[in-house]
This record gives sequence, structure tokens and C-alpha cells, in this order.
Amino acid sequence: MTSSEKLQASGGDESQAAPAAARFSPVVASAAEPPFTPYHAKYFAYELTRKVGADQADKLARSLCNATVDLNPHQVDAALFAFRSPLSRGAILADEVGLGKTIEAGLIESQLWAEKKRRLLVIVPASLRKQWSLELAEKFFIPSLILESKNYRELARKASSPFDQPNQVVICSYQFARAKAAEIMAVPWDLVVIDEAHRLRNVYKKDNKIARALRDALRSRPKVLLTATPLQNSLMELFGLVSFVDEHVFGSEDAFRELYAKKSDTLSAGMLANLRARIAPICQRTLRKQVTEYVRYTRRIPITQDFTPSGEEQRLYDQVSEYLQRDNLHALPNSQRQLIELVLRKILASSSFAIAATLGTMIDRLRKLERAAKQDADEHLSDLVGDDYEQAESEEDEWKESAPDDGQPAAEATAEDEAAARLLQSLRAEAEELTHYKTLAESIRENAKGEALIRALRLGFAKAVELGAKPKALIFTESRRTQAYLLRLLEANGYAGKLVLFNGTNTDPESKRVYREWLDRHAGHECVSGSPTADMRSALIEEFEHRADIMIATESAAEGVNLQFCSLVVNYDLPWNPQRIEQRIGRCHRYGQRHDVVVINFVNRANEADQRVFELLNEKFKLFDGVFGASDEVLGALESGIDFEKIGRAHV
Repeated sequence: MTSSEKLQASGGDESQAAPAAARFSPVVASAAEPPFTPYHAKYFAYELTRKVGADQADKLARSLCNATVDLNPHQVDAALFAFRSPLSRGAILADEVGLGKTIEAGLIESQLWAEKKRRLLVIVPASLRKQWSLELAEKFFIPSLILESKNYRELARKASSPFDQPNQVVICSYQFARAKAAEIMAVPWDLVVIDEAHRLRNVYKKDNKIARALRDALRSRPKVLLTATPLQNSLMELFGLVSFVDEHVFGSEDAFRELYAKKSDTLSAGMLANLRARIAPICQRTLRKQVTEYVRYTRRIPITQDFTPSGEEQRLYDQVSEYLQRDNLHALPNSQRQLIELVLRKILASSSFAIAATLGTMIDRLRKLERAAKQDADEHLSDLVGDDYEQAESEEDEWKESAPDDGQPAAEATAEDEAAARLLQSLRAEAEELTHYKTLAESIRENAKGEALIRALRLGFAKAVELGAKPKALIFTESRRTQAYLLRLLEANGYAGKLVLFNGTNTDPESKRVYREWLDRHAGHECVSGSPTADMRSALIEEFEHRADIMIATESAAEGVNLQFCSLVVNYDLPWNPQRIEQRIGRCHRYGQRHDVVVINFVNRANEADQRVFELLNEKFKLFDGVFGASDEVLGALESGIDFEKIGRAHV
């Protein structure tokens, strides 16, 4: 049978197949009989056209066919960028908050899945594991396995490597990945996705054990890092994040420090352009203002609200400030003294309730020193402020990087070298003084900052209703004790039954009630993951969306939480990292938000810590903007009062 007869028998059209067969003429020219029919030639030609280059949109054809998600051009571009970059090393996708980096990573994984490259690992904060699993299943129809200690032991009895799952995406936490780094290293991953990758930014520091363990385990594997904030405090963090992907982009740490980091405050436009050019092949960033042609992003209206403390609050601030300015203090460890002072001032600015409890911790320390001349060389910030200030550990790490290195050792505690009798006398006198401050703090039952919040909420909610938005507010504080104070304050001012708390533990009775009711409502549904931490987060978010008007949150709610149903964000306490503020605002000001988002930042200009934090925020945000750019203001103008009518007129 001739080729023509074979084609006719198969129902094909010889005239249509001829051009396709011609493509294979070099292959078949020397053959007496073509190795395949014109029909098959047409089929193979079609298959070859599907094997497109990494820089072509058709590269994602298979994954786009399967995805059930409202895709935007910048997300497709980001996925193609990752394929264009040398994936033997990896890429950083650094779109601004709320632009859909998870979707971009899902596109990449979906394409690899379609190409039968299915050894895929996703490393995320523990609280985001279930969210990733659901998104992969619902939007890309990709099965996944959340690997943790319990099921790891069960799988280990059945297979040599529980991580080697060729037909499921493996999802695990940072901590679990570090603990199993040796096993992760042994798997020939087709791709590793790392979410909230700014946690790796200090990988160049020897004491950052998690980041260094992951870097070493994944050194030879293709990686995609996701973060909206690749630079937060120092240009050295950018060096760390890029070196996690490719250690050769910037060369040595010393060379980068000498060229960029030492003079980051005075980098010329030319040097900034040089830095941007060096990271361009490895880092892709899309700004909200770049996608307005096809994505409707609402306006962000940020203002910074000043307030005046009461006479008693000012007296407490003045007395504690004077105490902190002394050279020798037994209640404070000598190591990182400047950091501790700033954090104490921030706690003082948060609320009288927060500083009262911290003063109690300091008094307890003095009592211990009385009993046994305890050395403080190995003490840390968290030892002093306890679990009230959730960011203590991370801010201690940030401080170590951003603090200037003057080559001088920490100030020596001369009082502890004195005679035992004089030491005891000094310890007791300091404890008595702190007891006086604590008593004063406990006597202050109303905070001017809290009263200003009540007024701001009333005005904000009225404006929200006028604009057609739901009267909902997300309030951020850095102190759990201030969180408890705000709960009492708002309950007493008409918001009882309309509040929900969100922090690192969520062990309060109300949160437990919300969790139990959520489990009852969703019994037997896929949204119940079985992980108490993940399910508690889901329960609290659902409570805020459907029943509560106000969520009072600590920094725990600043990552991986989607709250676009809320359009009022209040930074009751300001962190000194501008990208944390950006992360907070991004919970509400993101894709899917239908209303303008008002952001209120509280600052007491009479408080040195508030003033210094405000200055640091401006300096650091200018540095970030110089390297990566930004679409919106973070702080806004400093105002003496909140005039929502004025805001509305100014942003029309």
C-alpha cells in the first residue's frame, strides 16, 4: 500500500498532509519508503509546533487549558519569565502585594505537571500549607500532599523517602523542610517553590540556620521564590535573597557590601540603575500601577494620625524615658541595649497596659538578680518582653543586620562589679523605682490613643457606608496586651459581639468558640484540613467576613490572609519596617477589592520612639522604592485630625 493509499484509508487529506511531510524531507530523503505516512507526518508536525520556546506565550498552552482562574497578562508574563530565566538556578517573582504571585507559581507548576515533570515541592509558612493545597486543587486540578511529622512517620514505613511523590505536589513548612533537609537534597526535584521567601533574606548570616539549611539542600535544584518585599531593611538582604538562587550574580559578600551596602543612603541614580540591571535576569516585579489597563485597582488613601496623650500618660512617658537614658541599668541586659530601649519605647507608645506588664517583667528580673548575681551575656530581647511583643525575635535579627558596626564591644556593666552590699542596694532602689512607674501605668485606665481610635472608627465606618462598602476595619497592634485592651475598649463603646481577635496563639475563649462553631458548620467538608492552626485561621477569617465588624490583629495576620472584603486598615502601632506596613495594607488592598482602602497610621509626635520609627520608615521605604519601585504611598501625610470628607475630595 502506498503512502497515499494509507492516508486515504485512515481518512486523511493528502493535500493537507503534504506540507507537513515536507518538513521531514531531510529525515526521509535517503529512505526508499518514508518511515511514516503523510498522515502521521502531519500529526508529528503538529506535536513539534507545541514544543515552543520558553519565551513564547504558547509555552503555557497546556496549563492555561486546565486552569480555572481569572488570569491576567502580568501573571502569564511572570510565569514565562521563570521559564526564560536559567531554571537550573531559579527566579524571584516579586510582584507587589495582592497581584497574584500564587497564581503565577501555580501556572509554572501546572505547565511542568502537563510535561510530566511532577517532582514538585512547595515550602511555605506552616499557616499557609492548607491554603496552597486548596488553590492547587481548585484552580489547577493538581493533587498535593501536606507533609508533616505525623503522616511522615506513616509514609516512612511504606517507602524509603516520603518526599519522593511523583504524582503529588509535596507541601511542607520551613521548619519541617529544615529538619528533613538531607532527604530533600536526595530528591531530584523538577521545581521547588518557596512562598514568603523574604524569610530567607539573611541567608548570608551564619546564625540563620533555617535559610542556610534550605540553601544547601536546594543548591542544585530549580527554584522559584515568591515575595512582595525582597528588600526590607538593608541592601544586604537583597544580596542574601539573590544569592539563595544564584551565588554568582553578585559575587562575594564583601564585594557587594563595599559596592552597594555601605553607601546605601547615598547611592547615585547610576548605581541604582546598575543594581537593577544586575538583578533583572533573575527577579521579575510587577507594580499595581502597571496593570491598571486590565485590572481595576481601587485607590489607597493613607494618612498618619497624630494624637495628644493625657497629662498622666505624658508623665509616665517622661519618667520612663528619663530612666532609659541612664548609662547603667540592672533591669536591661547590656547586650543590644539600644535595641531594647527602642522596643521599650514602642511598647510605651502602644498602651499603658502593655508597658505596665513589661515593667513587671523588668522588676522580676531585678528580684532574680538580687537572689543570684545573674550574668546577662546570653539574654535576648524576648527574655525581657516575654510573649507580649510577637516580633521580638525577628526584630532582634533585623537589628543585628541594620545596626552599625563600630568595632566597639557592648558597654560593660560597672555596677555588677561593685561590692555585694552596694550591688544589692542598687538593685533594690531600681526595683522600687520601676514599681512606682508600674503603679502609675496601672492607674491610667483610658489612653488618648484609644479614644482617638474610637473617633476614627466612627468617622471611617460612616464614610464606608456612604461609599457603599461594608463597615469593617482591620486594626494592627504589636502587643497582645494592647490587643486585649482594645478588645475591652471597643466592647465598651458599642462594638460588643462584633469583634474578632487574631494573633499567634488564638487561645482566648472567644476565638475557641468561633473555632468550635466553624468546625460544626463545616463538618465533613474539604475546607476542614485537620490542622488546628490552619483551621483556626480559616474560622477567624470567616467570622470577620460574615459576622464581625472589626478584627484586632497582631503581625500574625500580615501574611497569607486575604481580606479584600474590608476597606479600612488601622495601624494602631507602627513597625519600623515599611514593608511590614505594606504587607498589612495588602491584606485588604489587593486584587478583588471593590472599594477605596483608607489606611490610618497612628503617631504621637511627642514620643521620641514614634518619631524615630516614622523617620526610619521613610528612609527605608525610599531605599526600597529606589531599587524596586512602588505604586502607592505607605505612610501618607502627617495629619492632626482625620477628615474623611477632605480625603474624599483630595483623591477624586
